[in-house]
Amino acid sequence: MAFLDLVKQRYSCRGYQEKSVEQEKLDYVMECVRFAPSAVNKQPWMFRIVKNEADKAKLQECYNREWFATAPIYIICSILHDEEWVRSDGKHHGNIDIAIAVEHLCLAATEQGLATCWVCNFDAEKCKQFFAISENEEPAVLIPIGYAADEPKEKKRKAIEEISDYNSRSAGCYHEH
Repeated sequence: MAFLDLVKQRYSCRGYQEKSVEQEKLDYVMECVRFAPSAVNKQPWMFRIVKNEADKAKLQECYNREWFATAPIYIICSILHDEEWVRSDGKHHGNIDIAIAVEHLCLAATEQGLATCWVCNFDAEKCKQFFAISENEEPAVLIPIGYAADEPKEKKRKAIEEISDYNSRSAGCYHEH
C-alpha cells in the first residue's frame, strides 16, 4: 500500500469489535515502534501492553468513556524523562520522541487492519498509581487498539497552501504576492 493511502486510512477509532487481536499483529506493531527514531537515538519510552481485564478496568477509571471500554487492548505510552535528550537551550525532546513512536504504532496498526485512537485527556496521576509507574516516567498517551466497529468520519484538512511555505529564507519567512 502506498504511504499516502495508509495515512488517509488511519483515523481515530471510537468503537471496537469484541474480536481479539492476533499476537503476530501486535508483535509486528511493536517492532515498528522499536524502530521509531528519537533524538540522539535515546528511545526514552516505555510501552505497557494492557490485556487483562483487571488492568483494563483500571485504565477505564483513568479515562471513563463508553467507547474506550470496547477496546480489547490498551497501550500505555510513557516518556522516560531521565533518558530523554535535552537540547543545549534546555528544551526536552521526550514529548517529540513519544509522539513519533506513537504515530509509528498507529500507522503500523492501520497497515495490519487494526484501529487506534490517541487518548491524551486521561488521569495520568491515577494511571501512575494504578500501575506503580516511577516518578521519572510520564504516561503521555493511551492507545486503545483492536478491530474497528465504527466507521471513519470525513477528515477535514487545511489546504496545502495553509500549512506550507515554499518561499522561506534563512533570514525569515516571507510570502510572495
